[in-house]
Amino acid sequence: MNVLIGCEYSGIVRDAFIKRGHNAMSCDLLPTDRPGPHYQGDVFDIIDEGWDLAIFHPPCTHLAVSGARHFAAKRESGVQQEALEFVRRLLGAKIPMIGLENPVSIISTQIRKPDQIIQPWQFGHGETKTTCLWLKGLPLLVPTDVVDGRADRIHKMPPSPDRWKLRSTTYQGIADAMAAQWG
Repeated sequence: MNVLIGCEYSGIVRDAFIKRGHNAMSCDLLPTDRPGPHYQGDVFDIIDEGWDLAIFHPPCTHLAVSGARHFAAKRESGVQQEALEFVRRLLGAKIPMIGLENPVSIISTQIRKPDQIIQPWQFGHGETKTTCLWLKGLPLLVPTDVVDGRADRIHKMPPSPDRWKLRSTTYQGIADAMAAQWG
């Protein structure tokens, strides 16, 4: 299967699909963190290249409710509307199966409610990080390894130059579940 992992620089989800024998490529404006098939550029440059499945991780900076105190300024500047339009275009892509991942965000009120809400602790990681999935042509993810010890490490992460990157990285257990269940 041809799989596009859009807005992913880490290569984690891409590599989970490759490991299961799929032709997968990540795409992001940033270079990939791991060697592997990666298009560095705009996802819309390659979105119409015959993908069977696409999993998108659009930037949550202007969408996540964790930044709600800044929403008025974001609306006024237009960046929030641009972020929502980006999500609409991703969800509207002519790809038979689409999964779009984001934290709790205004996508739920401005576009539609998520099809599923998952947590890392359902997939082998003892942490909380509410993750919403908007799906097209895909089943809900079935938890693979429910664990105890649910800490909110991501929420309490101290400021650092790469905090944004660490907070946005997909957990390996979730990536593996996507590849196993959607591939």
